[in-house]
Amino acid sequence: MKNTFIIIPMFTTLKDIESKNYSLSATQYKSIHIINKNVKPLSFFLERTLDRTDLGMEVGSDCYVDKSPFLFVKTKALTKESFLLDETDESIECITPKSFNTSNLKTGDLLISKDSNVGEIVILDKDYPQAMLCSGIYKLPIENNKFYVLAFVKSLLYRQQIDFLVPRGSTIRHGKTKFLDCLIPLPNYNIDETIYYVEALTKAIIKKEIKIKNKVKQIDEIIINELEKHQHSEVFNYTFPSLHDIEIVCRVDARTYSKKFKKVEFLIKNYKNGVIYINEKNVCSGNTPKKRIISEENDLKFYWVTPSIYNNLGILNSHPTIDCTDNNINQNCLLIVNRTSKGEDGKYVGLSYFYDYEYLGKGQCNQGIYKVFNYSDSDLLFFNAMLNSSPYRTYCGSISMGSKMREIKTQDVTKIPFPVFPKTKKEEIINNYHVKGLEYEPSKCDLTSFSKYDEEFNDIAGIYELDKSLRYLQKKLTEAIYNIANDKPVVIRF
Repeated sequence: MKNTFIIIPMFTTLKDIESKNYSLSATQYKSIHIINKNVKPLSFFLERTLDRTDLGMEVGSDCYVDKSPFLFVKTKALTKESFLLDETDESIECITPKSFNTSNLKTGDLLISKDSNVGEIVILDKDYPQAMLCSGIYKLPIENNKFYVLAFVKSLLYRQQIDFLVPRGSTIRHGKTKFLDCLIPLPNYNIDETIYYVEALTKAIIKKEIKIKNKVKQIDEIIINELEKHQHSEVFNYTFPSLHDIEIVCRVDARTYSKKFKKVEFLIKNYKNGVIYINEKNVCSGNTPKKRIISEENDLKFYWVTPSIYNNLGILNSHPTIDCTDNNINQNCLLIVNRTSKGEDGKYVGLSYFYDYEYLGKGQCNQGIYKVFNYSDSDLLFFNAMLNSSPYRTYCGSISMGSKMREIKTQDVTKIPFPVFPKTKKEEIINNYHVKGLEYEPSKCDLTSFSKYDEEFNDIAGIYELDKSLRYLQKKLTEAIYNIANDKPVVIRF
C-alpha cells in the first residue's frame, strides 16, 4: 500500500515552466491525485460559516506567568502524533487573569491550526473553562460525521493537500482559512457501514489516548503518595548552596541547587525503605552505524530508536526501521533518552521506554539513547515508570547539562536514586504499565460488538497494551482511509 497521494512527473515542458512563472522549484510540479471523485471540501461539513468568534486571540508574552488557573493554548499543543492536546509547559502557558478571554472550550470541540503547523487538528477530551485559544487556532463548528471528518483531517492525505495549499518556507506558515479547501473523500460502497467503521476506529483510538493519559496520572499519584506517606522523621529545609556544595558539583549554573530539585531529591532519598541505583555495568550507549539505510515507510531489519520519536509520556510515536550490519538491541531492556533539544528545561532528558523484544524484535538505538539491560522485566518496568513520572522529570531535567542540547552522562544515570517500594506497591505500578499475557483480540468483533469489547479491554490493560492496541487500530484506520481515497471498498474487519 502506497503511503502517498503525491504525483511526481517524470518530466515537464517549457509550457509548464512558463505557467509556473518560470519557477524551477520541484515542488511546483508535483500534484495531489485522489482517485475517488466523490469528495467534499472541509468547509462542506461546517454547521455554519466560520467567523471571528471561532478564532482565538493573542495576549502577548508579557501576560505569561509561572502560576495561574488561566491557560493560553498555543498551536504547538496540536501535534500530528495525537488526537488530543499535547499539554506541556511550552504548549499551554499560564496567563494573568486580566488577559484572559474565554474561548468556551467544551468536550468534543475540534480545534484546528491555521498558522505554523497548519491543518493540525485535535479533539478536546474534557471541558477547558479557564483556557483560551491563541490567534492561530480555530474552533470548528462540526457535529455531523464529526469523527469521520476528524479521521481524514488527521490523515496523510489531508496533510499533503495542506503542503500544496500552504507551501513550506523559511518563515512561519500562515494558512488563513485555506485548510477549509482541502478535500475529504466520501465512500461509494457500503456507505453507512463504512462511515460507521471509520468513526468507530477513530473513537477507539481517542479513548485509548485518554486512558493512557489517565494511567500516567494514576502512576504519578501512586508514586508521590507512597513517597510522602513513608518518610523518615527528618523535615525538608531548603538552604542556599555553600561553597563546599558548589565544589562537589563543580557547576555554578546547576539547577541542582534549586528548591524544586532539592525537594524532589529529599523526597526520594528520605524514603523509609531506602533507595537503590542502576549498576554502571548494566548501562551502555547506543550508536549510529556508519553504513545504514533508514526508512519510515518500508520494514527493514531492525527497529530504529532515537530520542526524536519519544513523546512526553515516554511512548514511541513512530516505527522507523534501519538496515545495518550489526544491531545493539537483542533482549528486553530499558531505553533512556540521554540527550535532546526538545523542551526548555531538560525535562525530556531521562524519558525511558521498556523495549519488549518479543513484540518489537531486534532493534538499534542511536547515541542519544542509553540502554539498561540484564535486569528482570519487573525491575525494568519499575525503573521505566519511575523515570517517566513527574518527580523524575524534575530530577532528570535538573541534573542535565547544556544550552541548546540538554544531556546526561552515564555517571548521572547511575546516580539517580530509586526508592525500594514494597512488593505490592511495585506490582501496582508495574500493572498500570504492563499486564503480562494480556492480548488484544478485536478480530472476533463486528460493528455492533467492537466498542463494548474495546472498552472492557481498556479497563484492564496497562499503558503498554493500550499503546500496542492503539497502533493496531491506527493501521486499520490508515488502510480504510487509503481505500476510500482510492475508491475501493473498505473491508470492515477489526
